Amino acid sequence: MKRSVLALIAGLALWVVVVSLLNRGLRVGFTGYAVAEPTMTFTLGMKVARLIIGAVASLAAGAATGMMARSKVGPPWVLGAILLLAFIPVHIGLWTKFPLWYHLTFLGTLVPLVALGARLTRSRAGDLPAPTPSQLS
Repeated sequence: MKRSVLALIAGLALWVVVVSLLNRGLRVGFTGYAVAEPTMTFTLGMKVARLIIGAVASLAAGAATGMMARSKVGPPWVLGAILLLAFIPVHIGLWTKFPLWYHLTFLGTLVPLVALGARLTRSRAGDLPAPTPSQLS
């Protein structure tokens, strides 16, 4: 139980770190992004970049949670649910700033991407089939 809680905390922290670092990269590398950010007047490309950042952060958070938790199924889904619950009020507050497809894409992919990130870490030596004799030589 303690390990699952620590895995959730680590996943949340990693989500924030990844989003923060990649968003800083957008400010530096995407022309006009830093100017558009305060008023949230993003171009289509900027919106897509923000969604990609959210997806990468969700995959990374899920992977971290999946690697740390003994139970590989429950904690990533709980983390995804926590993120979704945290972001619903944020998106309600931003409802008029972004189109419906943006909100639905971000909110609708949070939980599945966290779970997918965890699933990608499940392959361990015990889960893999035994090598054939030809693979050993």
